[in-house]
Formats: sequence, structure tokens, C-alpha cells
Amino acid sequence: MESTLQQEATVEQAVELGLLPEEFEMIKSELGRTPNFTETAVYSVMWSEHCSYKNSIFWLKTLPKDGPHMLVKAGEENAGLVDLGDGIGCVFKIESHNHPSALEPYQGAATGVGGINRDIFTMGARPIAQLNSLRFGNIELDRTKWLVKGVVKGIGDYGNSFGIPIVGGEVFFDESYNTNPLVNAFSAGIIDTKKVISATSKGPGNPVFIVGSSTGKDGIAGAAFASKDITEESADDLPSVQVGDPFMEKLLLEATMELSETDAIVGMQDMGAAGITCSSCEMSAAGGVGMDIDLDKVPTRQENMLPYEILLSESQERMLVVVHKGKEKIVKDIFDKWDLHAEEIGVVTDSGRVRYFSGGEIVGDVPADHLVLGGGAPIYEREYKEPAYYQEFKKFNLDMIDQPEDLKEVAFRLLSSPNIASKKWVYEQYDSMVGTANMTTNRPSDAGIVNIKGTERALAMTVDCNSRYVNADPEIGTMIAVSEAARNITCAGGEPSAITNCLNFGNPYNPESYWQFVGAIKGMSAACRKFETPVTGGNVSFYNQTVTNGIEVPVFPTPTIGMIGLVNNKENIMTLDFKHKGDLIFVLGESKDDISSSEYLAYYHGIKASPAPYFNLEEEFALHQTIKELIQNRFINAAHDISDGGLFVTLVEMGLPEGLGFDIVTDSEVREDAFLFGEGQGRAIVTVNEDQEDAFIEHMMASETKFTLLGHVTKGKMMIDDEHFGFIEQAKEVYDNALGKSLEN
Repeated sequence: MESTLQQEATVEQAVELGLLPEEFEMIKSELGRTPNFTETAVYSVMWSEHCSYKNSIFWLKTLPKDGPHMLVKAGEENAGLVDLGDGIGCVFKIESHNHPSALEPYQGAATGVGGINRDIFTMGARPIAQLNSLRFGNIELDRTKWLVKGVVKGIGDYGNSFGIPIVGGEVFFDESYNTNPLVNAFSAGIIDTKKVISATSKGPGNPVFIVGSSTGKDGIAGAAFASKDITEESADDLPSVQVGDPFMEKLLLEATMELSETDAIVGMQDMGAAGITCSSCEMSAAGGVGMDIDLDKVPTRQENMLPYEILLSESQERMLVVVHKGKEKIVKDIFDKWDLHAEEIGVVTDSGRVRYFSGGEIVGDVPADHLVLGGGAPIYEREYKEPAYYQEFKKFNLDMIDQPEDLKEVAFRLLSSPNIASKKWVYEQYDSMVGTANMTTNRPSDAGIVNIKGTERALAMTVDCNSRYVNADPEIGTMIAVSEAARNITCAGGEPSAITNCLNFGNPYNPESYWQFVGAIKGMSAACRKFETPVTGGNVSFYNQTVTNGIEVPVFPTPTIGMIGLVNNKENIMTLDFKHKGDLIFVLGESKDDISSSEYLAYYHGIKASPAPYFNLEEEFALHQTIKELIQNRFINAAHDISDGGLFVTLVEMGLPEGLGFDIVTDSEVREDAFLFGEGQGRAIVTVNEDQEDAFIEHMMASETKFTLLGHVTKGKMMIDDEHFGFIEQAKEVYDNALGKSLEN
């Protein structure tokens, strides 16, 4: 055995590959010898944070995983699966592609879209919709503009070519993201629940195929690259950025869908992080089997690729498929038809070990279970401590801020803030209508809504996280992120079902960053239990920070929540736009004297140090039940949650689609700027046709939710306390064009 292996690796090589010295000792102990370089490289990617979650799994295991609609739990497959009834399921997931996007924004973002869609169709589901959550630094910096343009074009070009509509998302700017933008991509697909393809290998003697693209030197050690800091030298890591081909992926999708209709497949897994290494080890461990893989049979783009390069390459549009022996021709014929590689590169064994061969020799021999999460991969409980700023932020008091004299000027300034203004410049580069399933193209809703063809039902989906809130208070801020996602689904006429998360944080070895992570997990658990929205999976992205004057500053902690919900009856889809002049405008929930962590406080007053805004989980939950009842009883004709920018921005957004205005009165017991621009949670605006007023009020009196008549919808004038705030057309001009002007200047 010894003679066939390459020379032994050194502890220095192991550390350079990202392993800790003590981990190298663990590997030696398990193998009973010193691993060679190829084996050490295999361990380095499998035990990277990206694949093993070694610094996060201890806390991730505390998240709720059970719910009324769950079919596949977190960690069991490539993506989560929930039951939509009638034998239909929804497969969905969100993942980050942050570090690749920081260096090569176009390819980094494009391959993030490609990878997340492969996770969906590898399970046998056809993707039907995509969302994304993007964070960038100071919009005035040239680098930020370059990153925004590259990322948006990458997402648009890949998604549009692949043919899946982008039905929503969010974009947020803050200087904490200057070096390290966040690119989180979400995809959802529909599946026949009897035809789910598992990422499991079984049956010794069954052949193993690699299908799709050739393997090249792009993306080598990308998983390890994702598990370290971005520095000035990171440009040297460009081979760690993959290159995508959406047309190839479209062929791969169709071939996979065809293959899923046959009885040829045992199991299949996307080759994302860590390529062949990850899929061969994880599939083997999942089935309690081993594999022998001949690397000489892998189709490559470059000549003379070394074994470790083939194993660690993250070239896109590839999958590993285990096939029932005797059904090889079925697979080959389907992939030939779609003009794709389908090469038999190995066989399932009963050894529990994955052995890699090259030139007739064994170049790696590793125990599958020892490499994977849930098996032998290390689990660490990292130290955490509350940062000093947390108590400082709590000292903020509304009385410290003088109310501006000209609130109309404040209102228009807010509409031009890059975090409030329309993201039209972004989404107009995306195809939202391809595939004919999007139901919110013409009339906007708080969530993206996609038709489930042939049924009464539709699927609602959203991505949400206000990372400023999470930074101010990780636990409360993350509860708010889950609650806002649920509020968006509810306001759109849906029933929240389950979430996927993308946890973007700083360095886990920094106790203050890790404290933010732990707080976020606690907040997410509490809110998900309340809303009965279990966590189906997602990913963790640590090591996100910006270097300022030689000091590492973590990005705002950003636990992005992707949520799906079910609209049981398409008749109940609720849009956010004002419908008619004269409709009554009500606010549900209580407005507070609170401007903490609001865009108004940060953008207009330039004050960053304040706690999270007002939030009460019980009140929030009660509000959602009230909104559901109002929609089902047809008491309201529009609903829009109050979030970023506060009540004023919510009203403007409701007026824009039909060019209608509003005439409202503020609450004399709440400071006017807090009433208009505060972001206290648990509130929504609804409009009621005058004919329904009595029924609406009677229903509300019996509910637990406070409600207040604000005023009525106008033909286009914006009136607040009898003061003229301009016309909706003027607001539209500012709101629609501010972001484009900032990016193009």
C-alpha cells in the first residue's frame, strides 16, 4: 500500500491547505499513517467550514427542523423539501457565493445562480423561480459600483439564459461590505414527491458516472477559499473562482429531468463545493458504502491535470450519478441526446472507503464517513463574548435627536436613499416573465408568487434580513428577519411553510463575531418555532469582513432568511397597490415613539449606534393571524407590511403602481418623524373599500390587533396632517431613478 501512494504530506502543507495542526494529527490517527498530499487536500476541503460546518454545526443543530409540511429535513439532501399537497412538493434552498463575487463579480454571481439551481434539479425538481439577496459597500465608491454592475449582470445573464424567472429579492448598502459583498442566491422548484432523487450511493457493483461539463482548473479548492479571509492577496486566488455556462446547465437540467423519469438512477449529487471529492465522499457516507474512482476517465479541459486538481476542481455544470448496474445504456443515451458527457468513472464498493486511482495506481484511500459532517468531521464550540458596542447602542434615546423642521424634505431624501429607492435598475436586467409562472409581474405583492400549474394553489416566496437590526441586536434582529419574511408571505395571501437560511458572518475565531452568530441562531429558533416554519437547510459563510486602516471589521451579521409559503387558493392572492380613490387606509399594529436602527436615523441623521427597533413576537404573530382572516374574508383590497423607511415609504410604495396618493393624519401621541419614518415592527397598512368598512371594523374589534384609521386614498396628491407633501408622480421620479443615478455617476 505505502509504495503506491505519493509521498507523505507535511504539517506545513496541511496548514497551508487550511487544516489545523491538531486536525492533521486526527487524520494520521484515523489512517494509521501520514496522508499523502492528495489525501490531505481531500481532507482540507471536506473539513473546511464550507463543507463540514465545523465551527457552526454545534449551534445549527439547535434550530427547529420539524414542521407540518416537512418531507426532507435539514442536512438529509441537497435541499429542503416541503409538501404542497396532492403529491406535489417544493424543493428550495439559499446559498452564498460571497468570496468569488468579491474578486470576480460577474462569474462569482453567475456560478452562484448555477450552483443553487443544480441543487434543486439534482433532486428531480424543475426550478420555477429564483430570488437573491445582495449586500454592497458604500455606493459612492468606484469599487462598489464595479461590484454591483458585475454581480447584477452575472445573475441576470445566467438566470435569463437558463430560463428561470427572478421574482424578487433585496439589495442593501453599508460600508461594512466595502471589501466583502454578499451574494446570496435562492431557488425553488416543483417536484412529484414520489420521484425524489436522493444524494445517496447504494449497491456495491453499481457503476458511478460523471455527467455534464468537462473538469478544468477553475474553482480548485473553492471550498477552502470560501473558508478564509479576503485580503489584498486574494486576487492571487482567482483559480478558486468558477466559470459558468448557463446553456450547458439548461441541457443538464433537461437531461436530468428525463433521467428522473427512468428507473436507472440510484442516487445523484451536484458537484458544488469540493467537486468530485465532496460528491463521492458524501454519497458514499450517506449510503454506508465506498467507491473506487478512476481519475483518468474524468473528461478534463486541460491536459496533465494532477489527481488533486481533478478532485478539488469546482468546474460548474457537473454531477455525480450512481446508476443501477445494467441500466448504463439508458443514462448514456439520454446524455448523448443532450450532447453532454456521461462517463463511467468508477464503481460502488462495500468497503466504506473512497479510493482514487490515477495511472493504474492508488493516489488516495480515505474512509468516507470520517470525512463528512455527521461522521468524523471535527465539531468545535467556539468562544464567544458580547462586544462593547452592544451596551453602547442601548444608550440611544429618541430625545437625543431634534425633529427636523421640514419633514417633506426628509421624506424625499429617504426616497432617494439607495436602501429605500426602487431597485428597478437591478431587476430590469433580470427576466421576471420567462416560464409564464410568475404571478406578480403586473401587480406587486409583498412576496414573489409563482403559479403551481394544474392546481388551485400558488407558491409565495421571499428573502429578508435587515442586517442593521441584526448588528444592533443579533437575537432580536434575526427574530425580525424571520418575522418580516412571514409577514411578507402573509400579506401576499400565503401561509408561511418553512425557511432556508444563508448565515453570513465574520471570522468564527473572533469571539465577538461568534457572539453575533450564536445570538442570531437563538433568535431564529424562537421565531421559527412561533411561526411553525422549520429550517430546511442553507449554508454558513464565515470570514466575511472589510479591512479598514489595517483593522479587520466584520460585515454586518447577515442571517438571510429565504421563506416559502403556500397560497391555498389563487383567489386569495393579495397585492400591495392602492386600488381606488376614496378607499380607507388603516394601519394594523401600534406605532411607537421609536426611530432606532431606522434608515431615517442612519441615512438622514448619520447615527449608527442605536438598538434594534421595537419588536414583540406575540404581537407580531397575532398581526399575521389577523391579516390572514382579513384576506380570507375579503375585507381588504391591499396589504403591505411596514418595514424599511417606515410608514411614509410604505404608503408611497402602495401608491406608485396606479399613480394614487394618500391623505392621512398622524398620531398626536407619537412624534411625527417617528410616526412617519420609524421602523417599529409588527405593523402593516391595509386598504378597505367603503362598502366593507363596517364588516372590517367589526372583525377588527374582535381581534387582538390594534388598528387605526389613517385616512383615504387620493387621486395623486400626498397629504399629511393637511400639509401638502407633493404628488405621487414627484415621489415616483425620485424613487425610480435614485439608484441608477448613484451607480451611473
